[in-house]
Amino acid sequence: MIRQGEGEPLVLLHGVTGSETMWHAVVPRLAAHHDVIALTELGHRGGAPAPAGRHTSAADVVDDVERQLGELGIDRPHLAGNSLGGWVALELARRQRAASVCALSPGGCWEAGGPELALAARRLRAIALMTRLGRPLLPVVGHIPAVRRLALRDNAVHGERVSAAELTTLADDLLACTVLDDILSTDERLKPLDPLPCPVVVAWSEHDRILPLETCGAHARTLLPAAEHRTLAGVGHVPMFDDPRLVADVILESAARAGGKLRSEPG
Repeated sequence: MIRQGEGEPLVLLHGVTGSETMWHAVVPRLAAHHDVIALTELGHRGGAPAPAGRHTSAADVVDDVERQLGELGIDRPHLAGNSLGGWVALELARRQRAASVCALSPGGCWEAGGPELALAARRLRAIALMTRLGRPLLPVVGHIPAVRRLALRDNAVHGERVSAAELTTLADDLLACTVLDDILSTDERLKPLDPLPCPVVVAWSEHDRILPLETCGAHARTLLPAAEHRTLAGVGHVPMFDDPRLVADVILESAARAGGKLRSEPG
């Protein structure tokens, strides 16, 4: 867990195969205004182990985050999440556990029987395979910007902006994730959330190759018709890799519109 800052609590939730470290470039920008807590989810490196011997569902991940909030003594924080984390944030809102939600390309926004989940799963499984094959080479080639851009091409427009050390951490997070196959084979999806239980901003990455704006982003508008829907220009599925300032700004605006107060920047 990463925790920085003071003020109203703001909890950050990562996507599948990630960890709290995916938010490291965003946290300091948010911590000027909030008590920022980046959690690691069930079955991910540094998080609680997934229960052995049974399928882990997205609902199990939601349950575990709710458990962590209870242990922290936090009732209804502002929530921000990317991909699986955005889906988890929306489900927590459904349970009345959110003051506001900023969902960045949230998972679950696919139609029953539609091709979107299968296409995303195929791409993510290919990423996992290439990571297993390429991880031994990262100490040798990870310093090359073109290699980082290629390695992250499905998640970022400018993967070269991620450092070699960060790329290695991302690879190790992925390889340690024990719930990837379960999450990718789920029959779950986000159910309509109308009326909204709290203010919600859905911010979709313009160049999302995992959950495309044209399909999943469009379906999100039907599931969350009362939410504010925005497009994040120039970024990929994990927008923190491309533009952490943009991500911080949209999260802060989301919380502020729900009543979260922004403190003046020092200087």
